[in-house]
Amino acid sequence: MGTKTVDEAGAETGTEAKSDEAKVDTTKVEETTEATEAETAAAAAADESEEAAGDEVDGLREDTQEGPSGVGQGAGAVVSAGLGLVSLTGSWVATVAAARETLVGQLGTSSSASVATQVKEVYGDAWATTALIGGLFALAALIVGVVVLARPAFGAPGKPQPAWIKSVAWGGVALGVIGLLLAVAKYTDIILGLPSTS
Repeated sequence: MGTKTVDEAGAETGTEAKSDEAKVDTTKVEETTEATEAETAAAAAADESEEAAGDEVDGLREDTQEGPSGVGQGAGAVVSAGLGLVSLTGSWVATVAAARETLVGQLGTSSSASVATQVKEVYGDAWATTALIGGLFALAALIVGVVVLARPAFGAPGKPQPAWIKSVAWGGVALGVIGLLLAVAKYTDIILGLPSTS
């Protein structure tokens, strides 16, 4: 019987050992399952953050590609204002052209011509040439300014033109109009006409 007891005790110990092993295996499976679930959740979160970052980058790309940056419009506005200013103050082109007209008038007028003819040929034509070139600069300023102001109507919808571009373009248009009016008035002798020789 003593042997049986030992055998029975050994059998009981073996059964307990097996149940402990089963408990350990179950715990390992649960830990493995929890680790796998945590890894899956982390991977899903990483995928979501990558997708969100990709969407943000795509949105930025769309924003930058949607319409013009306004550099050309800004340059046009500055050019318009510059041309308008030149039309009022004069340019070296007008100076050279006026000097040439003076020389042509001196060469083409005989010394026996009347004073009125000499004044007209030597000074009047040079004055008219200066007014004409100033008027061309003013007209160019007016056209460029109007094109810059009208450009947003033909551009990307919903993209407003920056205020500084509008301001400078309106300045160029205003200077162009003033320069054009002065050029016409100078060319037709309404202001600063030739002195009377009588």
